[in-house]
Amino acid sequence: MKISARNALEGTIKEVHMGATTAHVEIELKGGGIVTASITNEAVEDLGLAVGKKATAIIKSSDVIVAVD
Repeated sequence: MKISARNALEGTIKEVHMGATTAHVEIELKGGGIVTASITNEAVEDLGLAVGKKATAIIKSSDVIVAVD
């Protein structure tokens, strides 16, 4: 698969928290960090997402806002 996004973070699914309509999928990156994605429950099922499965978080955004005290 080819995509235009350049921010692709490979890892392993650590947790899948299913909600009423939206799921939160935690992907543990190779360096130990965690990326959490909010996707539909339908997408979780369609992609066959499960704990321990390899996955890639692909980030495409025009803005990233970071704040500190």
